[in-house]
Amino acid sequence: MSKVSIVSEFMEFLKVRKKFWLMPIVFILLMLGLLIVVTSNTALAPFIYALF
Repeated sequence: MSKVSIVSEFMEFLKVRKKFWLMPIVFILLMLGLLIVVTSNTALAPFIYALF
C-alpha cells in the first residue's frame, strides 16, 4: 500500500464519516513528529526534548 493511497483513504473516511475535527489533531501530530526528526541530529535536540 502506498502512502498516497493511505492519505486518500483517510480523506475519504473524513468525508464520509464527517469527522473533520480529526484533521487538526493529525496535523499537530505530524508536525511534532517532523520537528523531532528534523532536530534529532542538531544542537537543538536537548532543548526540544526538554519540552516533552
